[in-house]
Amino acid sequence: MKSATLGMLVKLCLNKVMQSRTKFLLIFLVTSTALSLLGLNQNQIANAQQLQGFPNSLASSSSFTKQQQPTGIYISIDNMTFSHHTASVNGVQLHYVIGGHGDPVVLLHGWPETWYEWRHVMPALAKNHTVIAPDLRGLGDSSKPLTGYDGKTTAEDIHQLVSQLGFRDIFLVGHDFGVQVAYSYAAAHPNEVRRLVILDVPIPGIGTGENIRGLWWIQFHMVRDLPEMLVAGHEREYLTWFYRYACNPAAITKEDIDEYVSHYSAPGGMRAGFEYYRALPEDIKQNKEYSKIKLPMPVLALGGKCSFGTAALDSMRLLATNVSGGIVPDSGHWIAEEHPDYLVGQLLKFFG
Repeated sequence: MKSATLGMLVKLCLNKVMQSRTKFLLIFLVTSTALSLLGLNQNQIANAQQLQGFPNSLASSSSFTKQQQPTGIYISIDNMTFSHHTASVNGVQLHYVIGGHGDPVVLLHGWPETWYEWRHVMPALAKNHTVIAPDLRGLGDSSKPLTGYDGKTTAEDIHQLVSQLGFRDIFLVGHDFGVQVAYSYAAAHPNEVRRLVILDVPIPGIGTGENIRGLWWIQFHMVRDLPEMLVAGHEREYLTWFYRYACNPAAITKEDIDEYVSHYSAPGGMRAGFEYYRALPEDIKQNKEYSKIKLPMPVLALGGKCSFGTAALDSMRLLATNVSGGIVPDSGHWIAEEHPDYLVGQLLKFFG
């Protein structure tokens, strides 16, 4: 009897809804019920949303399977397969791309880029290494917390990711702000970094890195809230200036800029990027403390001929006992994109 009465009530409610101007409520209820029945929780839905928007030129197929790290899109780059994942580490969700087999190589991008910076380098490395290219906290498809952009915190993000993936001893490569993260990682875990590569920028506060805050954009980005307000709606125009500041401006194409801008123009994207600059005073304090003990692992420091030149090499000679390196010919700041073949050759030789 109760079931029959309930059925009549449901039928009556449905009739009323269909007769009203609020038909979308029924659609919402049906959709919500369907999702609930399929067992899609909020984390899974968020993960599915997070994995949208990867470059069509890279996507070959997609698959969602149950693993420790949610599996996203599988992509093929130069016939090498990589896959997108997210991991919960240090209070944030980090997105990363992984592929290949062998000793792990961790590639840390800079600003204003994402993991995608390494697309020309990853296939060659993946032939003999497990390549891990994360999006740093706040950038790309990683979550965007309000705080935690100093070197020590961001390095701990990566260290927890590496540990979660089951690795310990790694080859570590950093570019731009990835340099700060890589140096902090190596200083905090010197026995877990087999070899360290520093690309183009000096360590803030050390040697030539003492003057790095004098650059106009660094001063601008360190100002609280103002850059976000002035750049809003003009992200493409603003960021393109940096991509074109190169020996080979054509190395980063319009499609590449579309990829980067799609992330930095997303809510919170520019703010998170600027937070790395605002963390520089804290980075410098940490670096001066770290510098009291020199790094024991071999270090390779390379700089673009049209960019910082030997600045990275000069600063690392003050921080490590075994440092080699030099200038990348015909390259500006964007070494992995302007001169990827040269960089691959240097990395493979250095890794042995």
